Amino acid sequence: MPQPADQQFFARLAELNEKFAGRLPATLERLSSLSQQIDPGAGDAAGAGTAAAARELQAMLHTLAGSAATFGFRGLGHHARLLEQRLRVLTTFEQVAPADWLIWRGELDEYIAAAQRDPKSLS
Repeated sequence: MPQPADQQFFARLAELNEKFAGRLPATLERLSSLSQQIDPGAGDAAGAGTAAAARELQAMLHTLAGSAATFGFRGLGHHARLLEQRLRVLTTFEQVAPADWLIWRGELDEYIAAAQRDPKSLS
């Protein structure tokens, strides 16, 4: 028989899961908006707009990866972590080919679209 502390824990976890799921659409919209601020043609990963957007994207993907896994969206979190790692690699270089940015942005767009359809279905 579950103890009162267990019941409280699971009730709180369910509440936090709902809160996470409720905020997810806005988070995905922000990711999409930031993605559009990356200028693939600039070639310079340190360019002002691209660098600021990339830093915020990296922070958001990092947070999303941890939170998603915690709140039962394991696949969503795993994909966010992969995108974050690829972004970290891109921003390490002084020059990034436009094709590399476009590929990464395409992967992010696919991730966002899948998460908007059914965030728990990502594997």
